[in-house]
This record gives sequence, C-alpha cells and structure tokens, in this order.
Amino acid sequence: MWTVIGQDKAVTFLQKSLEKDSLAHAYLLVGLPHVGKMTLAVNLAMAINCEFPERPCGHCAACLRIASGKHADVQVIELSQIMDSEGDSKTKISVEQVDQILHSVNLAPYEGKYKVFIIDGVEFMSIGAANRLLKTIEEPVQNVIFILLASNESLVPATIVSRCQRLELLPVPGEIIARGLIEKYQVAPEKAKLLSRIAGGCFGWALSAAQDDALVQQRTEWLDAWREMFEADYDRRFTFAAKLVEKYTQNRSIVQQKLDLLLGWWHDLLLVKADCAKDIVNIDYEKELQKMAAGYSLRQIRAFIARIQSAKEQLRSNTNQQLVMEVLMLNIPEKKPVENLVA
Repeated sequence: MWTVIGQDKAVTFLQKSLEKDSLAHAYLLVGLPHVGKMTLAVNLAMAINCEFPERPCGHCAACLRIASGKHADVQVIELSQIMDSEGDSKTKISVEQVDQILHSVNLAPYEGKYKVFIIDGVEFMSIGAANRLLKTIEEPVQNVIFILLASNESLVPATIVSRCQRLELLPVPGEIIARGLIEKYQVAPEKAKLLSRIAGGCFGWALSAAQDDALVQQRTEWLDAWREMFEADYDRRFTFAAKLVEKYTQNRSIVQQKLDLLLGWWHDLLLVKADCAKDIVNIDYEKELQKMAAGYSLRQIRAFIARIQSAKEQLRSNTNQQLVMEVLMLNIPEKKPVENLVA
C-alpha cells in the first residue's frame, strides 16, 4: 500500500524492482519541497522490510513500526545546526551525523531484512560529510540501502548523483491533489480546490495546509503585503525592500517563496488579461485580480513578470541583494487610465 500521491511512475518503477529483486543500493529522489519525497522514501523502506507478499502491506509489524518512526533498522537523517570555521551557525548535514551512519552500516540488521538510511536535504551536506558518504556508497554493503532526498539536485555532488538510482518526482496535477485530499483525508471540496491550486504541485504542502490553517493565513498575509506595495510610494517600497533583504540574510528560502507568490500573482493577472481566468491559481482573489488587471496592459504585465524572474535569478547568483530588491520595487508598473491601455 503505497501512500504517496501522484507519483505513479516512480512507484511503478520501484514496485517492479521489488518484484525482480533488483533493488539499487542507493536511490536519489529529487523534486520540489513537499512533493512527496519523504513519503515515497518511507514507503520504500516499508516495502523493503515488509513481512507479506504484497509489499508494502501497511499492516504488518514492520510496516507499522517504520511508518511510526520506531523501527531500529530505518534511520532518517535530517538537517542540523552546525558552526562553520568563522563561528557562524549554518544548517547542514554534519560529518558527525554521517559518521554515525558509517558506524551503523557494518552492523547486521536488528529487526528487519535491510538497514535503510534516509538522508533528507542531501544537497546541504558539508563537504566532509559528502566525502564520507561517497566512500560508503562506492562500496555497497549487503542488506544496506541509502535513500537520498534533494530539492535542488544541482547542489548535490556529481560523484554522489552518479552512484545512485535517480528518481524524479514531478509536480502533482491539481485535480489529483484535490481528489486525494477529498477521498483520502475528507477535506471539504471547496477547500480542496483552493489548496490544490495554491500548492504548486506539492501534495505534501496541500495536506499540511488542510491540517493547519496557519499556512494559508501566512500566504494571505504575504499576498496582502505585496498588494499594498502595488499602490505604495517609493519610500514605503524601499522600506519593504530593506525588510526583505534583512529576512534574506536569515532565511533565503522564505524570501524566494515570497517572490514565487508575487510571480504567481502577476501570472494570474496575465491569465485574466488574456481571458483565461479559469486557469488562475489564486482563485480566492479572482475579483481583486479582475479589478487590478483592468489597470494594466499585457505589455506591462509581461515586463514585470520578467523583472520578478530576473530578481529571483540574481538573488540565487549572489548579486547585491539590496540593489536587486530596490530595482524590483522601482519597476512595479504604474496603473494607467483604461482608455490609454494597449496590448
């Protein structure tokens, strides 16, 4: 019983490998955050150690203990705070964490058929940790399987990628997300429809948002903050830009998420302007989008979408953050009288 939603291709591949007894010694699961990598990894660990022919059954002692995180032979290694050479705290997978794995690798399974090590965020391994892991997966140990999870494959050392069976988890279509929320988790249809649109193809995020309204509330707060900037003067925009830069030094991921939200809003404006409102993501803001789209031309909307994409890329390439955000604020288009608008 595979519980991951919308990843049929990966599940089929793994199921056939189980049937043929041709499992790889190391897997690399790549895909967006919350797209289902951890769920699939746990499902695979269950299937490997399941006590019944139909694997994973989800009901045997091994499956239940793995699902609850209590199985002695299945370990999940996650990011931790470590200090760099300059005394700054960074989130990494440390050498010490990998050393603990190496110590355990050579021990026989305690209660299952295989020892399974699930490493979440493998792209954030320290150099020393990556080198130690590489040595281990270069020399496979019988009855030991590694499952590495990465949201940004480009940051994973090529030497590690080349020694793993790579499986890419693609964004899940909205209709599949909605159906999964309704049928499996009894989410109300209207709520499921909204979450399936704003989840960005990530079922895990949609499920978390269904169970915790704070996630949708946070998105609302971020959107409302951006919407204020569309009408704000330059002083307020520059103050907002400075706050984003400050936040970026603390948590780059959050700022990229905020920019993704801004990009999604202007993409919705483009769809509304092109009479494709049925395809917008922010369906709970449709009236506001219709009203706002009336004040811009297609040319303005396209140009600002390009500016947002450029800002995201510049931040990733370590361009001056303050300059990037201030230029973005300066390029928020000004509304024009409807009679003056052209495509």
